[in-house]
Amino acid sequence: MSETPAQSPESTQSGSQGADFDAMTRDIAEVPAVEVIVTVAVNLMSAAAVKLGLTDEGDKYKDLDEARKLVHALAGLLDASTTEISSFHAAPLRDGLKSLQLAFREASLVPDEPGQGPGEKYTGRIYG
Repeated sequence: MSETPAQSPESTQSGSQGADFDAMTRDIAEVPAVEVIVTVAVNLMSAAAVKLGLTDEGDKYKDLDEARKLVHALAGLLDASTTEISSFHAAPLRDGLKSLQLAFREASLVPDEPGQGPGEKYTGRIYG
């Protein structure tokens, strides 16, 4: 019985990962930039809502430090891409951002100074 060297899990995984990466690259190449930006924004909004405790699970996943980062990143993305995406896409995203900023303010035990809340660097002070 001849022995053949066993392939390491890493070598078999890298072969299939290479093929998967090529397929993903082809797929992403077909997606318009506006769609990528909007998808990322929606994912940031969803994650922020979870971290703010706005889901059915409520406080189970609430983490205001994480929510602050996500809301800030969303505001930065929207600020940077405003001229790149139409108002058709931007308006509802800005509304969602404002709702998250207000929810953050309500959830905070220690309120931020006016204009210092998450994302307000990009949006300006948020008024309820």
